[in-house]
Amino acid sequence: MMSPNQMIVRNNLFLALLPLVLLGCVLALLVWSPSTEIFQVPGTPPVEQLTFQRVVLDDDGIVATVLNDGPDSVTIAQVQVDDAFWMFEASNGQVIGHLGRTALRIPYPWIEGEAHLLRVLTSTGATFEYVISVAVETPKPSVRLFGVFALIGIYVGVLPVAIGLLWFPFLAQLSSRSMDFLLALTVGLLVFLFVDGSHDGLELATALPESFQGATLFIVATAGAFLLLEAVSGWLRVRRYRSTTESSNSAWVLAVLIAIGIGLHNFAEGLAIGSAFALGEATFGILLIVGFTLHNTTEGLAIVAPLARAHVPVRVIRLIQLGLIGGLPTIAGAWLGGFVYSPVWSVFFLACGVGAIGQVVTQVTRQIVGTKSVVGELASVPVLGGLVTGCAVMYVTGMIVGG
Repeated sequence: MMSPNQMIVRNNLFLALLPLVLLGCVLALLVWSPSTEIFQVPGTPPVEQLTFQRVVLDDDGIVATVLNDGPDSVTIAQVQVDDAFWMFEASNGQVIGHLGRTALRIPYPWIEGEAHLLRVLTSTGATFEYVISVAVETPKPSVRLFGVFALIGIYVGVLPVAIGLLWFPFLAQLSSRSMDFLLALTVGLLVFLFVDGSHDGLELATALPESFQGATLFIVATAGAFLLLEAVSGWLRVRRYRSTTESSNSAWVLAVLIAIGIGLHNFAEGLAIGSAFALGEATFGILLIVGFTLHNTTEGLAIVAPLARAHVPVRVIRLIQLGLIGGLPTIAGAWLGGFVYSPVWSVFFLACGVGAIGQVVTQVTRQIVGTKSVVGELASVPVLGGLVTGCAVMYVTGMIVGG
């Protein structure tokens, strides 16, 4: 027999769950009932919206993956390539429900280096187009290609960050005000990456199918990454507190956070490079490699600046660990972008990188200001000069890559 307290708990639980159960029933009715029959006004045409998720070119022709972004089912009736109708096979059938997708296999003899126009026609006569600017065979997973993308990640992420870490002995000899300048330069670098990443992420988010709510996904993922790094920061401080002094502990935590933030950003850079090659834009991919390599050399400097300012003794193995945290994600990003490119995941990882960088900017700014006046310290000559220099360096290297 239940006690009075247990009865109260059970009743409260029932009252809490009842609205959720009823809401679930309403949603189930909306999802599983044919919306065109219940809600559609008689005589109103169905709303059709197809988006191309991925187009692959191989020896057997063209494979176009399309997604139904509209509320009503769509029936694919015909496929045209360069104004000629072609037979096709649909992996999941020709009728696609809301957010359903199917891969259209078209045995079209595409010509390398040429442009092709792909057009999908539905049963209602609506048409949706995709332009293949330059036809190039889509990379297929292989040991050699895995190695190539890994090498690209090493050149773009690992080596530049490692080169930047070599500034540590020089930085350790600088005065306090000089270190303020370098920390501010670090903030300038990261602020530029934050703005640039936000622009790229929101631009890519607007190109997503409306059902994915790209802008909302980007903002929520950015905030989530920021808060997650805040939690990681607290955990690292507690973990290292017993074995280090307070200043040393703070510097190590900040260095690790900067490395994590830069690593997430470099993951997004690898994603961009890999997807450029996957989409056949090899020239653009090479330009990205050159530009990102120039950008990333300064990232090693950003990682070790807090350690040099606090005069923390650093073993070589620790520098290697920090460098790998910041650089290795570039390889993973290149693999993901090259073999399983997805616009949704691109937006998500760009948002994670932006959120992480925003959190790191907050941490570094706190260290610069300390107990001083925020406005007064940020307006000082060394700090202001560092901020301007950091942004200018990133802007110039960005111009070299053309954006």
